[in-house]
Amino acid sequence: MNTGEGIRKDLTISVIVPVYCGGKDFQLCMEAMAAAMPQADEVIVVADGGTDHTPGLEDYKNIKLMSTTERGGPARARNLGARHATGDILFFVDADVIIEKDTIGKVVETFRNNPDISALLGSYDDAPSKSNFLSQYRNLLHHYVHQIGREDASTFWSGCGAILRTVFLEMGGFDATLYDKPAIEDIELGYRMKKAGYKIRLCKNIQVKHLKHWDAYSIIKTDFFQRALPWTQLIMRDRNFINDLNTDSSSRVSVMCSFGIVAGMALAIWLPITLLVVLICAILLFSLNRSVYGFFYRKRGSWFALKVIPWHWLYYFYSGVAFAIGVSQHILGGGKTQEAGSSMA
Repeated sequence: MNTGEGIRKDLTISVIVPVYCGGKDFQLCMEAMAAAMPQADEVIVVADGGTDHTPGLEDYKNIKLMSTTERGGPARARNLGARHATGDILFFVDADVIIEKDTIGKVVETFRNNPDISALLGSYDDAPSKSNFLSQYRNLLHHYVHQIGREDASTFWSGCGAILRTVFLEMGGFDATLYDKPAIEDIELGYRMKKAGYKIRLCKNIQVKHLKHWDAYSIIKTDFFQRALPWTQLIMRDRNFINDLNTDSSSRVSVMCSFGIVAGMALAIWLPITLLVVLICAILLFSLNRSVYGFFYRKRGSWFALKVIPWHWLYYFYSGVAFAIGVSQHILGGGKTQEAGSSMA
C-alpha cells in the first residue's frame, strides 16, 4: 500500500471493458474511448463468451481484444483483462458507459496527486441518454446517490472505477467464483480492500454517461436478485453494516416505513385505524427523502418528481423483502455464508 507523501510520477493506465452481446451502446463506448484526450496507454476489451459480441472493433487502433471460451460473468472477464494489463492503473468501464473526453486524464491525475489512495470510483452524470421515464429516473437516482456519498468511500464500483494494478493483484481481483453472473463483485472487492486498510475515494467530478435502457422488469430484477440479495449475504458474512450510499440509516428507516404502509393498507379492511399508521409512515417516508424528491423536481419538474415517489417507495419495499430473505437464509444456513473464493480464475 502506498501511503507516502508527495506526487506519483509516470503512471500508465489500462482501460478494461468487459462486454457481452455488444451492440450500439458498446460502439458508443468505444467511440468515446477513441476520442479521449489523453488516450489510455492500452484498452483491453474482454468478450465474455466469444468475440461475436464485439463487432466493429477492427475500426479502432490500439485495442487489445480478448475473450473467454464460455460466458463466465463480468468478474471473470475483468480479471482476465487485468492479468494481461501492463498499466500501473486498471480503469474498469462498463460496455454501456460513455466516458468524457478528459476522463482518462482525470483518473491519472487523481492518482498522481493523491498517493494515499489505492482506488477511486466516479459518478454517473445528470444527463441520461435514454428518454423513457424509468431510464431517466434510474440513472438520475444513481447520479444523486453518487453525488451525496462520502468521498472516503466504503466500497468500489466497476462501472467507472480505477485501482492500482499491484493492489488489485494483491487482493486477488474480483471474486469470479462467488459471482459468476452480474452482481456485487465490485462491492465485495471494495469491502475486502477497506478491511485490508486501503483507501478508496469517490471522485464526484469524474462523471460518465450510462446508456442502459431501464424498464420495470430490469429494475426489479437487478435490484432484488443482483443487488439486494447478494449484498445482504455479504453484509451478514462480514458483519459490515456501513452507513454510506444505499445502506445509510435513513434508507433503513425508509424500508421500515414502506413495510408499515403495506401492512397498514392490508389490515385497513378489518382495522380502519391502521390507515393512520399508513399516513404516519407516508409522511415520515416523504420527509426522510425530501432531498431526493427536491433533486428530481429541480432536474425534471414537479410531474416527474411526483411519478418518482411510488417507484422510490416500491424500491424500499422490495429491497427490505430481499434483506429479510437474505437474513433468513443466513440464519437457516447456520450462520454460514460462502467466503471469498479464488478470485482471479
